[in-house]
Formats: sequence, C-alpha cells, structure tokens
Amino acid sequence: MYFYQVWVRSNHFHGNEALTYQSPQRLAVGTVVSVPLQREQVLAVITKATMKPTFTTKHITKVHDVPTVPQQVLQLGEWLKAYYPAPLGLIAQHLLPAHVHAKDTTEQLSIQPPHAAGLPTLTIEQTNVLEHITGPDTYLLHGRTGSGKTRIYIELALRTITENRSCIILTPEISLTSQLATQFRNVFGKRVIVLHSQLTPKERRLTWLNIVSATEPLIVIGPRSALFSPLRSIGLIVLDEAHEPAYKQEQAPHYLASRVAGKLAGLHKAVLVLGSATPLITDYFVATQKHKPILELSTLAQSTAQYSTRIEVVDLKERTVLGRSTYLSQPLLTHIETALLKKEQVLLYLNRRGTARIILCENCGWQALCPHCDVPLTYHGDSHELRCHVCNYHESAPNTCPVCGHPNIIFRAVGTKAVAADIARLFPGARVQRFDADNQKAERFEQHYEAIHAGEVDILVGTQLLAKGLDLPRLSTLGIINADTSLSMPDFSSNERTYQLLKQVLGRVGRGHIAATAIIQTYQPDHPAIRAAIEDDWTAFYRAELESRQLYNFPPFCYLLKLVVRRASAARAEKAAEAFAETIRATGIRVRIEGPAPSFYEKFQNKYQWQLVIKANERSQLLKVINILPKSNWSYDIDPINLL
Repeated sequence: MYFYQVWVRSNHFHGNEALTYQSPQRLAVGTVVSVPLQREQVLAVITKATMKPTFTTKHITKVHDVPTVPQQVLQLGEWLKAYYPAPLGLIAQHLLPAHVHAKDTTEQLSIQPPHAAGLPTLTIEQTNVLEHITGPDTYLLHGRTGSGKTRIYIELALRTITENRSCIILTPEISLTSQLATQFRNVFGKRVIVLHSQLTPKERRLTWLNIVSATEPLIVIGPRSALFSPLRSIGLIVLDEAHEPAYKQEQAPHYLASRVAGKLAGLHKAVLVLGSATPLITDYFVATQKHKPILELSTLAQSTAQYSTRIEVVDLKERTVLGRSTYLSQPLLTHIETALLKKEQVLLYLNRRGTARIILCENCGWQALCPHCDVPLTYHGDSHELRCHVCNYHESAPNTCPVCGHPNIIFRAVGTKAVAADIARLFPGARVQRFDADNQKAERFEQHYEAIHAGEVDILVGTQLLAKGLDLPRLSTLGIINADTSLSMPDFSSNERTYQLLKQVLGRVGRGHIAATAIIQTYQPDHPAIRAAIEDDWTAFYRAELESRQLYNFPPFCYLLKLVVRRASAARAEKAAEAFAETIRATGIRVRIEGPAPSFYEKFQNKYQWQLVIKANERSQLLKVINILPKSNWSYDIDPINLL
C-alpha cells in the first residue's frame, strides 16, 4: 500500500496541512484524483508521497486519466499558502477544475505557425524597448496610451513561441479580454486560449484539460486567475494595465497578481512585463530601488497621426456653467451636439467607486481631510459627523466652510444611470448605451464591442471599464462628469487612483484617428492629481505622492494588513477590535497598530464591522499577526491596495 499527501479542492476544508490517503498503486506527484472528504467525493491533487502514518487513512477513490499537474503549479501553490495564508481547500480551487468527467475529451488543436505578415511596422521606440528585454527579469513598461504596448506584447510572444515556450497575457477586466484575444488570434490563431469566469463550468473544465494536455506552446489570455493555468513551460507573462485594482483578489487567498506573476516567472525563468500608462507608485518605486528595467514609450505608435486633443476644464464651482442639465455643463453639451451632427461618437465617463458622500465647499473647493492620515473624511448622516476610516478621527460635520465661511457644503454623488437618463432627455434621437456593473449579461460591453467600434452607438455612458484599453476611431468628444469622485474616497490611494483613471480615460481620445475634445468637469481644477493628469506630468505626480506616502507611512514605505471583526452591535465590534489590539501588543510583534475604527462599510449583512490597520517594516511580522488572529468572525487582507 502507498500513502500520499493530497490537496483537496473544497471550500469545506479549512485546514492548512495536506491530508493523507492510501492507494494500492504507485502514483506520481501531480496526479489528479478523487477522494472522500466527510460525506462527499472531491477532486484532489497528489503533492507528495509519504510514509504510513500512525492514524487510519482512507482510500483514494479514483485516479483520473488526465496528465499530471505541472510541478511549477504545485510549487506556486506552496508559495501562495505561505505568502498569502488561506485554507488549503481554497488554494486548491485555483489549481484544479471543479470536476473531471470520464466523458471529457480534449480538443486536438490544429495549430499553424504564427502569421505576422499583417502586423504594423515597429516604431523606433518599440524596437528599442524590445532590444532591452534580453532575458528572464521583471520589466516595467511605462507607455502612454496609444503608444503600442500591445504590439510589444505580440512581438515578445512571437519570440517566446519560437523558443517553444508558452505565454500568459493578463487583462484586468473580462470586457477587455475579447479585444486582446482578437488581436492575438490574428497572429497566433488557435494557439490562443481564453480563460475567464464567465465561461460555463463545462467550458472551464474542457479549457483546463486542453491546456494541461497541450503538446504545443500556447497563449493563455484572461484575468488574474489565468496565472494558475497548468502550462508546462512558460517563457512570457504580461500584466496589461498593471495598475488596475482588479489584479487584487478580494477573497482568500488575498493575492496580488503582480506578486504571483513574479513568483511564477521565477519558477519558469520567464520574462515578466508590467505594462501601464500609469504605473503603480509602489511598482515604480520598487523597480527604481531594485534597479529593475523601466522601459518607456512616449510617442503614439500610429505614425500617420495628425490629430490632437484639446482639453477643456470646467470649474463646477461656477454655477453658471450648468443650465439645461444638473450634471452636464453647457460647454460639454455644445460639444456633444457638434459630435452628433458630424456622426462622431461621444463618451461620458463617471467613476462609480464613490459610494461615500462628496464633502466639498461649493465656493472655494475645500475638502474635508483627516489631519492625521491626510485621507478624505466620510460623512455619516445618522450621527452628522465626519469620520476617518483609518485612525477613527472624527468631528462634527460643518454647517459652513471652515476656510471661506460659505454656507453651501456639498454632500452628494451622481451615478451613470442618472447621466444616461439626462442624455436621453436632452438628445432623444441619439443612440445611447450605458456600461457599468449593473448591466445584464446581454448588455455588457464585450457583447457590443463590434457595434461600438463600427460607430453604431452615438453616446457611451459608463464607469471605469470604458477607461482602459479601448481604441474607438470615431470618438471625438470625451466628457468626464466629475473628476473629483475618487478624490473623495477615504483612503491613502485616492490621489493615485484619480490620476490613473483620468489618464486612462483621457487616453481614449488623442490616438491620432480624429480631432477630439476632452471636457473635464471638476470642483477642484487645481488639485495636484488632476493638474498632473491634464498636463501629462507623471514625474511631478510621482514625486509628490511618494513624499506624502513617506510622511504618513503608507506603501511603499511599509507593509499593510487590514483586520476586520464582525459583531451584532457596533459596541461589541469595537470592544473586540480593542481587545485584539492589546493581544498584539502583548506578543511583542513589531508592528504599528492604527484604530480600531469603523470599516468603510460599517454595517454588512446585519453585522457591524470594525477594523484595525497594521503597519510593519517587515512583512513577516504581519504573518505573525495572522497566525494569532481569532478564527470566529474575523477576516484579514494582507497587502491591501486600499483600506476601504
């Protein structure tokens, strides 16, 4: 009899150690099996052969006739378990499909050599970038929108496929996957495999089987979960739009895709490219400190580009700019009318992240900020107070502006549905479509991409999913409804996110196809993040933001851990948080504790949530805190990208 340690794919298994089962046959590490777990049969993978234990073991029920899971995938799982602690049952869900059926058959792909004849000629900048990517390493590709980053990715993939190695190309949103997949399929044909959560369970299962059974190098395109594809030899990993928050897993294991990609690239000795027009402050700082290559693309890839974009800033504090619409200024309405007459497209953008109220002075633009954390305060209507959700500083909500004494303090937000309804009222003959998280499946952007690209939609209204990766040749008018929205989020990353979103959405125009105008509506036209985005001054923004992060001790100058406790009442949640803070202090773990404070979503599913923010100079100290965290009604997020 042989004995094996296995990882079971089940969210019912909350243990952190592999389970031991027995089998009469000798099995290889990576073999996919079914085993009994409590009263159910679950899929599992063998991770190690072991000696006969002192306790009674159950039999492996079935050995599935599929290729073994690659060694590097198992090594990645081991690293993930240590770096982003989570139950093994959840980690195994990233490594294995939900089921394997005996009737499943893999598709014999008819793979042809890449067809690169129709690709645009590389620009001098693109050629220089490619010459600097010489071998396994992490490369930060800082390229403005429209500079041809995708052309770089395709050229690197051609190089990698020639070396008989596979590629993983990540996108932050499923809506961007189809566009990128089309560009790659034009060159690589059936070698391109798309993997994402909107596939049916059967499609995901068969896709996994096709990948693990492949004898030819493949190109897997998808969101962050594509990192766990069972590829046997990876030569290239790309994170497109590498700054996007979607690359952070919100559920356990709370991994950041760039760090997982870095580990996976190391296991395969592969090239890792982090591509973005607006790199993360932390990524840029780390690359600088570790002397990693930072490659720049500063000019448009379209050599025939002859049209530029004019940017017009509308100060919403001047109430005369609003007339026919509560949300859309007269200059913006005028440009919309002109675009419709010329049969051109309009994009109206509004960031919906702002669930908190906007707290601004209508007269001078003053904004309520925490004096200790320099993050926007949140208005709590039930207690009529402003509160910091990092350190719990709080004060009464002002009735007049503390700077200029004006009585009109703004406490409001506007959504995409209201904007779309207003547009339909003002322009009844226009073809209007709204794209945001409220869309039904048939309404989603990816379902309408071809029609939008062909100009069959006159006015697009949407959130940040319209801000990235899109090249719409008929787009001539861009309206940013309220550039301040993400500035009002009570978080250390709000300035960075504002800069990123503005730069990304401004990149939808000015790509050389057509003369364009961008109207930016804002209450804070002189805010450094907004000015830097308008003036395309990355260096000034980066230096100012880095200085602020260092002053208030936020990443990249510390490691972060967010702890959340849930209780039946706010008082009990606060008490539990205070008690655990004292427990941490008593252990001598070298961390700084901020809070407790109410969570951004203070009440969730009839429970009250309070949080502790833990900062450390050494990440290992945060892992020690996680190890002593109570199991009941506590949760944690290590390396959070924000504290909301």
